[in-house]
Amino acid sequence: MEELQKSTTLWKDFFKFSKPQIRAFHMSWFAFFLCFFAWFGIAPLMAVVRDEFHLTKEQIAWSIIASVSITILARLCVGWICDRWGPRITYTWLLIVGSIPVICIGLSYDAQSFIFFRLLIGIIGASFVVTQVHTSLMFAPNIVGTANATSAGWGNLGGGVTQWVMPLLFGFLFTTVGFSAGASWRIAMVAAGLVCFMTGVAYYFLTQDAPNGNYHQRKKHSEPLQSGVVRQKFWVALVDHRVWALFAVYGACFGIELTVNNVAALYFIDNFDYFRSLDSMDAMKTAGLIAGLFGMTNLFARTLGGVSGDYFGLRWGLKGRVMLLFMVLFFEGIALMLFSQMTTLILAIPALLVFSLMVQMSEGATFSVVPFVNKQAIGSVSGIVGAGGNVGAVLAGFLFKGALPWSTGLLLLGGLVTLVSFCAFGVTFSSEAESVARRDLATALARQRRGDDAPALETEPAVDLQPA
Repeated sequence: MEELQKSTTLWKDFFKFSKPQIRAFHMSWFAFFLCFFAWFGIAPLMAVVRDEFHLTKEQIAWSIIASVSITILARLCVGWICDRWGPRITYTWLLIVGSIPVICIGLSYDAQSFIFFRLLIGIIGASFVVTQVHTSLMFAPNIVGTANATSAGWGNLGGGVTQWVMPLLFGFLFTTVGFSAGASWRIAMVAAGLVCFMTGVAYYFLTQDAPNGNYHQRKKHSEPLQSGVVRQKFWVALVDHRVWALFAVYGACFGIELTVNNVAALYFIDNFDYFRSLDSMDAMKTAGLIAGLFGMTNLFARTLGGVSGDYFGLRWGLKGRVMLLFMVLFFEGIALMLFSQMTTLILAIPALLVFSLMVQMSEGATFSVVPFVNKQAIGSVSGIVGAGGNVGAVLAGFLFKGALPWSTGLLLLGGLVTLVSFCAFGVTFSSEAESVARRDLATALARQRRGDDAPALETEPAVDLQPA
């Protein structure tokens, strides 16, 4: 059984690149990192773009909405494609095709063309779904929450790194090399797109779909290639109320992260007196560094959510994973409301970090639950839930069109997140599902105890899942 070939460890085998599970882990987080980097690469440069195209606040808001809206459809489609063709082929083509609008944004010549290319760039945001599907197929129940959260968290890290790197790259091209401001931000985006393209090619040659091979090579996996079966699984996922509860939950965490990634640099420049004492270049770099802190917590915070999900699952079963999800999302809303009320930079930065910690933990906790909702349609479930994040971002974007101060918009978002946290209680599991999850977890822990990933013996002694 493929379930018995999934890796039961991550950190112990972290550098064993001969294992397909470990290769898939590293390639998936790195590919998602690059996609996230390119997706939000223009955000820290918006002060320059705003001046060149004379963008209004409403046009900036529309560009923010555009950058996350098409991802809704892309994630739904990519989840279905993963179930049919496997994550390897899906990721390869997503990276190659997605690199094109990243490169082409350098061809924008006015506000309308700029917004159009930002819309198309959102396609690469579907990379998250492929990352979660691939790690879910490769890792056993005792570690899948950690693997999902870490791969996604390190991928999301690209949203923080880009806030630092892109202004530095722009400054190098502008001040050192001597390009114009317009040419500098365009070249920076072209470079990001080319790296995405090359990574797509590498993904094809360095990974495989599942522990025992690729979908198209294995007769036992002929079922995922049957479109009728895949469509049926998609519809089963589509009518499951738990999927839509997680859809709303993910909109309230990842959707908020996308929104903050888009507005953070401009928010600091426009709302804190400190930046008025700096020239435009220094203000952009400093704001980018501070905004980057929000994304940099992905280095550990989303993993913390996944690790906590696995621990709560070990101690209290699937219900424990859901309870953790409610708690971290509830406190995320509280933290966002507090951040929105900060008026001095010395208080705003730690408030941002606390809020970021809760956001990333909520995301990790969400995808420590997702693999258990419908194991036969992991791609479809991941795609629908992942799309929820972008729906949340699109809806949140309308609060930043200029009718309200951005601080008020963040305050309202915090209140909405707190309310949405109660949707977590809509994710319920039958006693049979709890029993199956406990059995699979016992098997995985027994294999982990033996120190290998060989199939468990039928006589394998049971493992006590309730810590003393």
